Amino acid sequence: MRSGKEEMESGGSGSELHLDEKSVNEIQEGGDPQLPNAKKKRYHRHTARQIQEMEALFKECPHPDDKQRMRLSQELGLKPRQVKFWFQNRRTQMKAQQDRAENVMLRAENENLKNENYRLQAALRNVICPNCGGPAMLGEMGFDEQQLRIDNARLKEELERVCCIASRYGGPQVQAMLTGGAPSLLPPSLDLDMNIYSSRQNFPQDPSMVTTCSELMPTIPILATDGQPPAANVPEGGGSLVLVEEEKYGLALDLALSSMDELVKMCHLTEPLWLRSGDKYGATKEVLDYEEHARFFPYHYSKLCSAEFGIKEASRDSAVIIMNSITLVDAFLDANKWMELFPSIVSRAKTIQVIASGISGHASGSLHLMYAELQVLSPLVPTRETYFLRNCQQNVEEGTWAIVDFPIDSFHENLPPSFPRYRRRPSGCVIQDMPNGYSRVTWVEHGEIEEKPVHPIFGQFVCTEMAFGAQRWLAVLQRQCERVASLMARNISDLGVIPSPEARRNLMRLSQRMIRTFCINISTSGGQSWTAISDSGDDTVRVTTRKITEPGQPNGVVLAAVSSTWLPYPHYQVFDLLKDERRRSQLDVLSNGNSLHEVAHIANGSHPGNCISLLRINVASNSSQHVELMLQESCTDHSGSLVVYSTIDVDSVQLAMNGEDPSCIPLLPIGFSIVPAVCPGPTSGKDGSVPPPPEGGDSPISGCLLTVGLQVLASTVPTAKLNLSSITAINTHICNTVHQISSALCNGSLNCPTDHVGPLVGLCSELSGSPGK
Repeated sequence: MRSGKEEMESGGSGSELHLDEKSVNEIQEGGDPQLPNAKKKRYHRHTARQIQEMEALFKECPHPDDKQRMRLSQELGLKPRQVKFWFQNRRTQMKAQQDRAENVMLRAENENLKNENYRLQAALRNVICPNCGGPAMLGEMGFDEQQLRIDNARLKEELERVCCIASRYGGPQVQAMLTGGAPSLLPPSLDLDMNIYSSRQNFPQDPSMVTTCSELMPTIPILATDGQPPAANVPEGGGSLVLVEEEKYGLALDLALSSMDELVKMCHLTEPLWLRSGDKYGATKEVLDYEEHARFFPYHYSKLCSAEFGIKEASRDSAVIIMNSITLVDAFLDANKWMELFPSIVSRAKTIQVIASGISGHASGSLHLMYAELQVLSPLVPTRETYFLRNCQQNVEEGTWAIVDFPIDSFHENLPPSFPRYRRRPSGCVIQDMPNGYSRVTWVEHGEIEEKPVHPIFGQFVCTEMAFGAQRWLAVLQRQCERVASLMARNISDLGVIPSPEARRNLMRLSQRMIRTFCINISTSGGQSWTAISDSGDDTVRVTTRKITEPGQPNGVVLAAVSSTWLPYPHYQVFDLLKDERRRSQLDVLSNGNSLHEVAHIANGSHPGNCISLLRINVASNSSQHVELMLQESCTDHSGSLVVYSTIDVDSVQLAMNGEDPSCIPLLPIGFSIVPAVCPGPTSGKDGSVPPPPEGGDSPISGCLLTVGLQVLASTVPTAKLNLSSITAINTHICNTVHQISSALCNGSLNCPTDHVGPLVGLCSELSGSPGK
């Protein structure tokens, strides 16, 4: 048959039939005289009519079945086997012709590519450097040039930071000497006339009003309590950084594939893996069936299951956000941007090692070893520290991105200990692009935590996965993405006293730092220790002191106090009271009788409560020479609300408005965190069990947890020591603050008692011995 095909290709007529081995019996007499035992084959040539009929059928059906071959053989007077072999040979001939044609085309294309390559190489050899006029060494210094660019960017940031400090202490002339330029004249001071600000601008709903994706997530340097960026610090609790050795790369990649498969399935599957159920309190949520999970993923279940972790947590949620997938993936792979997306959840984060950077610099396929510390905004709930691997994959066919975090303790034995012990099992999100720059994000949060006592007031909040569940992650992500869209919005018609879009962005970045500083300083982040004033288990007041010598916060000793209280009111009702500067100023303990007037307003989201305000304090008494301002940001979603504010001098605001770096402006924020929660009854156990419904009712009393965080500069000397009277004063003050808020909500009015300790301004003066700001 092989020799027959070769002869068929050389002949090209397709009119000869090459017989198989059985045709030997049909060979007539005659042979080769040199081969006496061999018999000469005789070839049967088909007639023109036979070839014409078979060609016609071949055009319609190159692979005829048995019935077609039988019918054709009867019509043409041939054997069915002869027809079968003719069609086989014809198909072989057709394929050979196609292969020859394709080879000719590929050879021509290859020749063209070679010529183009030679031409480009010759052009590159003749390129002249525009700076020195010499030959440019393109393509040979890529790595060195990249390192130089990185060093240049680092030095530029350092220069900007030094210039900001110099301008703060030495004025614009010193800054101009550092930058090598002449001192420029500052624009006139802010016009704080109340008449120029008439209405509030609307939050942009059209994503076309924002800039490109690369500008949506700017890196904002946030200073921690020690003055250094949190992501640059070595994680505490361990001696050296945890690294994945080269011999374990293969195991890490295998775990990444299996974890990614688990995450995608957990995002897409419903029953029986996820069951929707309503508890006795009326809440409906998805519950993970752990037996089904062990059956779906036996490998991870057997590797990760451990008796050290007594509590399992699993939750899932989905939402649409105003950010595309590329920008989201970039933010998740950058530890600093990731912290900026979740300021109230991620207190510290760091990329320890880049195991795989993706294919050709593409994010898909990247694998990072990371560290993170997760927080709740209260010192009554310990933070959760975790080391994990983050893998990112793109599914081009489905148009989705998937980001999975999975633990490394299954193949790494030298992990620094954390208290309580926490392990984040395969968790993450699947991102689906939608029109107009939106994305649908499906989030799965799955983890195990060591069973430790939780303060009863936060027991229900933690055990029902409202503290670290997928619903909270997604709610914060939605809110922050709206904030980023507002940060880069264009065509804002009404900016109040804000002179330019750049000034608007600087003010928003300053407010973002204020929010992050507040969140870190009222939790147990970084091992910050808090002291209970009373031995009573019902007392939730905690105090601490910090010594600050770096820019970003006032230098000296800061005294902070935090108190959490359950209130029988919905969290949005408490939020409406505290975010309204006019209603809040009527609370004597917070305002000292000062009135507040809004002179600038920036919308931060679709909800009217998501906004940044610049407030002028006590306009009636302040002269034009002495102006006090307050920067306030409020934000809310279904997982909770924040109201944070800080006094700021007008000169600092002027610097930010003029485009100066606002990272060194000192801020000492105070504020409120409000989260929804049911009433923590007396039967709440140390394990955080949910209290039963009240007698005679089908559901518990719905309400919220109000956490008040106060900070005062107790002394401008970092080495100063506080006495007991300072602690007692701030304790009394925070208790009266909670009492006045409760009374205002209970009475439905703000005619609060006046027999309380002096306001916060007076407290600052009392502790520091100097006039308060």
